[in-house]
Order: sequence, then C-alpha cells, then structure tokens
Amino acid sequence: MKSRLIAALLMAAMISPAGAANVAKTYSYFSIGGSTLDAIQKELDSRGPHVKSTGHRHPGAAQMEFVSRIGYQKSDRGCTIATANVTVRAKIILPYWRRPRAADADVRLVWDTLASDIKRHEEQHVIIAKNHARMLEQALLAVRTQSDCKAAQGKAAQATQKVLAKHDAAQAEFDRVEGINFERRIISLLRYRMQQMAKQAG
Repeated sequence: MKSRLIAALLMAAMISPAGAANVAKTYSYFSIGGSTLDAIQKELDSRGPHVKSTGHRHPGAAQMEFVSRIGYQKSDRGCTIATANVTVRAKIILPYWRRPRAADADVRLVWDTLASDIKRHEEQHVIIAKNHARMLEQALLAVRTQSDCKAAQGKAAQATQKVLAKHDAAQAEFDRVEGINFERRIISLLRYRMQQMAKQAG
C-alpha cells in the first residue's frame, strides 16, 4: 500500500459544481508455481510485490495515487476554492497460480479460497482510498476564502496532508485487523466452500 498526491491546480473564471470522488482501477498479475501449500507460500514470499510501507513482500498489493483537480475563483473578497475533484488511481497486483497437474484437490481448494481472500483484501484498500478521496474533496471545499490564490493553495496543501495522513492510518489499521483475523477467516471460508461443494455433490 502506498499513496501519493498529484495536484493539478486549475485557475478558471467559470467554475462548475464539484464532482464526487472517482476511482480508476487497473490490474496486474505475478505468476507463482508450487504443487504444495508450502511451495506456494515460498513462491508468494519470494515473488510477491514489495511494499515500501512494510519493507516486505506481500501476496498482493494495492498501489494508490490521489489526483486532485482544484478550481480557484477570485473575487473582491479574495480567492476561494470553488471546485475540488479527487480521483484515486489504483493499481491492484494479484498472484496467478500456474496450477501443476501434481497439485491435489485439497491444495486447489485452499488456493482458490486464499486467492479470493487476497483479491477481496486489496479491493477493500481501494474502497478505503475512495472514502478518503471524498473526505479530501469535502476538506478542500471547506477551506475559507483567502487573501489571494497563493494563500488558498497553501491551505489546500495543508488540508490534503491531513486527510492523506488519516488515509494512511486507516489503511494500516485495516491491515492490522485483517492480519489478526486471517487464520480464523480462512478457516471459515474453507468450511463454507466445502459445505457448498457437499451440497452440489448431494
């Protein structure tokens, strides 16, 4: 997980209403092998994306970029932020298992369950980012009128840093909670999948 801001500061005489936060998602995959769970784990540990915030490789990752387009409007009173549109550019990196013929049914079942959970986890990171993009839009529009547009830009930068700090903290907390509940969650998912398979077989 990482986040960074690209600010496109737009000076305009005619200002349109502010829009809602948008998300632009792309997906990429890294291949892993292994016919046993231990072998798959080693592949994930050695080939997974390196996340700078943790200094480790992970089974998946969501790289976030916040792109802000801010419209300023001058008046006799000074300069105000009239529009704020924030887009989250999210790149989701997921594993692709080159399934060997030697892998038995139990390994395939565990992998399918794990892969589904990895994708859900990374998609949730994107949802957290989108929620904070909305918060950022609101924070920017709440900036009071400043003496000039340079001062308004300074206030916008301060508001942005505050929201992005909250965003990074929320992402870290999500990872912490997910890590604590990982084993219990996977066991529960496996039981559910086995129950569904049993119903289909019956």
